[in-house]
Amino acid sequence: MIEEASGNRIEHMTICKPAPFSTDPEACLERDMCDYTVKISYAVARSGKAPRRVRVYADGIYDLFHQGHARQLMQAKNVFPNVYLIVGVCSDELTHSRKGRTVMNERERYEAIRHCRYVDEIITEAPWELSDEYLRKHKIDFVAHDEIPYCGEDGADIYAPLKRAGMFVATERTEGVSTSDIVARIVKDYDIYVRRNLARGYSAKDLNVSFLKEKKFRLQNKMDELKGKAKEVKVDLLRSWEEKSRDFIETFLLMFGRERLSNIWNESKGRIMQAFSPPGSPDGSVNGDDEEDPEQGSDSLPNSPPTKKRTKHLYHHRNEYSDSEDGIEGH
Repeated sequence: MIEEASGNRIEHMTICKPAPFSTDPEACLERDMCDYTVKISYAVARSGKAPRRVRVYADGIYDLFHQGHARQLMQAKNVFPNVYLIVGVCSDELTHSRKGRTVMNERERYEAIRHCRYVDEIITEAPWELSDEYLRKHKIDFVAHDEIPYCGEDGADIYAPLKRAGMFVATERTEGVSTSDIVARIVKDYDIYVRRNLARGYSAKDLNVSFLKEKKFRLQNKMDELKGKAKEVKVDLLRSWEEKSRDFIETFLLMFGRERLSNIWNESKGRIMQAFSPPGSPDGSVNGDDEEDPEQGSDSLPNSPPTKKRTKHLYHHRNEYSDSEDGIEGH
């Protein structure tokens, strides 16, 4: 979405179609309207006072289009105010001869670039090295690329002439992401991706694997499927146990509420205390011998049995009583 300020009003223009090819009427009209005789210097372009749109060119292979590619094109689009971004994409024939085999074919790579929001025009079958004739044909003001030297057939940097002419603007590479890194990840986890695609219906011929490897991968997929089912059964059992335990707890709380549990605890506590407490000793003597012996100290226990000395004293009194009775009888 592009926002343009007009006074206090902001107009929103939504990009709702892919960028045109350089041969499409829309791109041809834009190119015809450009007065290329008016040269725009780097300083004028940076100031935002250019008399027309600044035509910036970026090129590449753009295999497995990723965020690093998108970020590079975003930088090229925003290097100056009012940029018209043209992107050149190399063909399969040129790429395979110069750099190697690609994952995506040229048509797929063209379409990926066309649907990037920063791109205004696509040039197919872009050359490896940019000639003056090519720059004039497409009315290119500046070329955007990272500053790493790209060697041509003669070993020289292909962007060196543009740098000398002041027509080169540098963009930054995105560290940690590249097409080569993505391919390396796929190769590293080759077995995983083959097994995944076999499970999705691809044949061994489609994936270029042997008969034995196909059977091996399918067996591994079947084992993983059985493990997954066993795990689901285990989870279902745990979930069922959890639901039943929750119902049991709710039923228990309904039967034995807070007050009921408190009463049970108090009753149990009282019974436990009664069981561990000994019965109290009876007060006084059964025989009425509760008088304190004057010969014993005050520290003697009142309920303790009489000592031998006390028994002798009692016997002595009984003898005196018997003598007195005999005296009475004698009188």
